[in-house]
Amino acid sequence: MTTTTPHPPAVVAAVSPTQRVLDAYRRIAAADRPEIWITLRPEAHVLADAAAVERRLAAGEDLPLAGTVLAVKDNVDVAGLPTTAGHPDFPRLPDRTATAVQRLLDAGTIVLGKTNMDQFATGLTGARSPYGVVRSAEHPDRVSGGSSAGSGAAVGLGLVDLAVATDTAGSGRVPAAFNGVVGIKSTLGLVPTDGVVPACPSYDCVTVLAPTLALATLATRLMTGRGELDPSSRTWPADVRLAAPARPRVAVPRDADLALLSPAARARFDEARSGLVAHGAVTAEVDLTPFLAGARLLYDGALVAERYAAFGEFLTAHPDGADPSVAAITRGAATVTGPDVIRDQHRLRSLRAQALAALEGFDALLVPTAPEHPTIAQVAADPLGVNARLGTYTNFVNLFDLAAVAVPAGTADGGRFGVTVVTRGFEDQVGLDIAAMLVGEPPAAVPYPTGGVPLVAFGAHLRGEPRNGQLEALGARFVREVATAPHYAMHLAADGLRPVVVRTAEGAGAALPGEEWLLSAAALGTLLTTVDAPLALGKVVLDDGREVVGFTGALTGAEPDITSPGGWRAYRHG
Repeated sequence: MTTTTPHPPAVVAAVSPTQRVLDAYRRIAAADRPEIWITLRPEAHVLADAAAVERRLAAGEDLPLAGTVLAVKDNVDVAGLPTTAGHPDFPRLPDRTATAVQRLLDAGTIVLGKTNMDQFATGLTGARSPYGVVRSAEHPDRVSGGSSAGSGAAVGLGLVDLAVATDTAGSGRVPAAFNGVVGIKSTLGLVPTDGVVPACPSYDCVTVLAPTLALATLATRLMTGRGELDPSSRTWPADVRLAAPARPRVAVPRDADLALLSPAARARFDEARSGLVAHGAVTAEVDLTPFLAGARLLYDGALVAERYAAFGEFLTAHPDGADPSVAAITRGAATVTGPDVIRDQHRLRSLRAQALAALEGFDALLVPTAPEHPTIAQVAADPLGVNARLGTYTNFVNLFDLAAVAVPAGTADGGRFGVTVVTRGFEDQVGLDIAAMLVGEPPAAVPYPTGGVPLVAFGAHLRGEPRNGQLEALGARFVREVATAPHYAMHLAADGLRPVVVRTAEGAGAALPGEEWLLSAAALGTLLTTVDAPLALGKVVLDDGREVVGFTGALTGAEPDITSPGGWRAYRHG
């Protein structure tokens, strides 16, 4: 497939790397939140990195993240910095940076340090750490949300522009909700997980937290791609949808499935639903029973054995540094038998099938990110109970191989509230487009999935025209309005419903207006089977010199020339 522009414009602020680093350390000092960091690099070392980025810019490198600073959750390797996974006796000093992080560094961002987390990424509160409870950016009496607690607070306070998180049960989404930022959790395997301390290897993801959807999407796109060191990494399918429909169908939970929400939280959720409807979405209720049953399997079922396999023996050998809740979960996981695991894996497959059936005909599912934003005192009083409630709407996502985008949705009961757009695996861009409706950002010009085939339409497939629905159904994405080179003519097909655009001799035609769309290679093949004579798909030269696939055709001589009005819309509508 022809690749697209590598990154959209105007996502990163125009500030020098050195200035951004100086500003970051001033903000860190002013915030006085030492619990955010497990390792904060010396300012002089980071300034040296900033100078190196500036030299790369001066040499002409394209660095879309230049002028940004990054925090990395401390279960993800950065060469030369200790990786603790939230346990004081665990630290390893890697000599290689995790692939996902390295791709961000290659794009010009700079690492400030490693952030605090729920130990071994086992928790959703940010309170399960010997390095201290991480407080929410805006509500210091409340938790930051785990397990990527430090990453969420660092972005929420503006200390960094981006943060790398991980997400197995919601660890990249709950901190987004509790700190008023955006969290993108891609389809399993799209972002490589090498260099990550495993929690549940079958379901672990590397994710991004950022203040805006645009910046989070850019960073996620940069991290995405098969990793040589991650055998579970995956690539986009040939038929990936590159856009949500103009009027997406969005599933929402029944009233009974939202019973955990307070009246204030429910009001915020209903407002998010109404916001989607105002943007043209159609919503309808679905039964979340299979989703919620699947969510419970992660900790209450045999699947928790993966956590013992990942770090149980280490915690057994180092009990002094273990968080009590994490230790209790690990002890329970040690008792799970092989047959227990097999039975729950079968149960999970059955629940996933039921859940996907419930979403049939929908483009996405909208859920609360978390039912509540607890105080630090509430978590201390009931650490396991609060944590379990926080995972109600997050735990099932990775188990069912789904994608999710968490966005802010206001405040409720004195804390933060957020919602999450959940989509089928590899439907990530559909979720991003729907999330853009929620946060009021324009749809991204460049889709998250890399690659795509440009297609130019001139007639019935234009926006608002009768056959545009074909492109929408194929997941095609509108890119821009374009024009041909000034040597094309437009003729009217015999059915009177379609134009036929043909090339003429130099100087004999006109520059005809059209629209550029982007669609997957498989979608283009499908479209080709629907094009009837005299139309055809062929190469068209645009006024910017590019030669792209477009709607053209062959004339029989009977088709009248309709070039002079200046395009199909001008001909049809005057």
